[in-house]
Amino acid sequence: MPLPAALAPLRHPLFRLLWTANLVVSLGVWMQNTGAGWLMTTLSPNALTVSLVQAATIMPIFLLALPAGALADILDRRLFILGTQGWMLLAAALLAVLTYTGLTDPTVLLTLTFAIGIGTAMNSPAWGSVMAEAVPRRDLVQAIALNGVGFNLARAIGPALAGVLLLVGGPALTFALNAVSYLAVVAALLTWRRRARQGALPREHFVSAMRAGMRFTRHTPAMRAAMVRSAAYFAPAAAPWAMLPLVVREHLHLDAGVYGMLLGLMGAGGVTAGLLLPQIRNHLGRNNTVLAATVCSAAGMSLLALSHHWFGAAVAMVVFGIGWVSAGAVVQGAAQLASPSWVRSRALAIYQLASNGGLVVGTFVWGWLGTRIGLPATLLASGGTALVLGLLVRGFNLDQAEPSAARGDPGVPAPEDVAPELRPVLEATRGRVLESQHYRIDPAEQDAFLSVMAEVRDVRGRAGALVWQLYEDVSHADCWLEVWSVESWTGHLRESARMPDTDRAVLARALAFHLDEPQAPSRYIAVATHRLPRPRAPSEQA
Repeated sequence: MPLPAALAPLRHPLFRLLWTANLVVSLGVWMQNTGAGWLMTTLSPNALTVSLVQAATIMPIFLLALPAGALADILDRRLFILGTQGWMLLAAALLAVLTYTGLTDPTVLLTLTFAIGIGTAMNSPAWGSVMAEAVPRRDLVQAIALNGVGFNLARAIGPALAGVLLLVGGPALTFALNAVSYLAVVAALLTWRRRARQGALPREHFVSAMRAGMRFTRHTPAMRAAMVRSAAYFAPAAAPWAMLPLVVREHLHLDAGVYGMLLGLMGAGGVTAGLLLPQIRNHLGRNNTVLAATVCSAAGMSLLALSHHWFGAAVAMVVFGIGWVSAGAVVQGAAQLASPSWVRSRALAIYQLASNGGLVVGTFVWGWLGTRIGLPATLLASGGTALVLGLLVRGFNLDQAEPSAARGDPGVPAPEDVAPELRPVLEATRGRVLESQHYRIDPAEQDAFLSVMAEVRDVRGRAGALVWQLYEDVSHADCWLEVWSVESWTGHLRESARMPDTDRAVLARALAFHLDEPQAPSRYIAVATHRLPRPRAPSEQA
């Protein structure tokens, strides 16, 4: 019997294994977060201080996202994730011991929460890429949604369980169980025999890898749209996360059990959204699904602000959770689909930089505002801000169209072979490579040509161009010269390996405007200064 569309990725054994392990870890994370938030309301019951617990969790992701993504792309992802899981296990275990012995104060709690956040920051880009390896492209968006379902299933169970554990054993017990949960991912990764992927080119250097990731993101419209839409959603949506413990304790005058229940109901809303998401996305498209999710979350935040009874707060958190998972899954899915495997971890890291940057800024802003105007007014302000930002960023399109085929599709001619006498120079040099492409264009088609060349600029940038420029011949109105440079000969060789068929189609469309037989691009290597002759002094010239 075939699985329903919402569960289709689970038919892949590797995805099932990793999804189950991630579910166990997510349970531990939610018990940790619930225990930490509640413990801080006891240690320092102030809106800004309590919001710092969330900030300590998120800030490392904001600071370390790009280095983490670069390392995940150039190292063995399986071993890299094993290392991050070990780090988080040790930090969580230390927090459990210190809390059990009564040595945890606000500084210790924030420091070790920050340490766990460091592990999360280093782990997240690699984990997203590994999950993408576990399913074919057609199942990727729903696999991301199912990860959200698992995360929110854990959110539905973990906080409620944590509420009971807080009453039975205190925060130390939730911290200890979080430490144990990391063993699930360790066991899954030790079971998985990941096939090593050897390339013909040498491994990228760390700094170069980060620069390549930033260039790819800057020149990929779908990535730029995902980052803007993500930041615009998560900045206002940080408010309930930052202030829910105080809403329960000071506004509703209830205990840790209710706090866990409300987080659990939020997770239940997220599970519901994840299961319905394929139908919603197919009907509305990505853009409108994210807008509808924003409206849903804004309604949840406003209802939470107006609630004076646990039932109203419960409905608010369900509604908010539906919007949270729907927006997060769709926007992250757009980012993943726009990212090829060679740069996926870096692209996801930069995407997470935007989303978690929005969360960090929102956490501080709403926490500070809560101390000035009160919790209900702050939640109402965050709901209104979500609606305004959601409407303002609608123009950043997540439904990117595929490039159209070239007229006649002339193909992209291969460059000439390297001159034999220059092969030793290319192997030894680390200088930049300058490349150029000549075009002779009918002046009547200039506007259409320039429109395509705007796409070519992004294609070159994604493939590694440091500098790109289009020149017009001042003596011949039909002649144009495209010039771009990459950081090394190895970088030039990576251009071809990194260029997907859709980008090659863009280059073919540009060459289709050329009135003559398409020419191969020219390539020039920067001459090392030691190869230049020493200028002769005037006395020597005489």
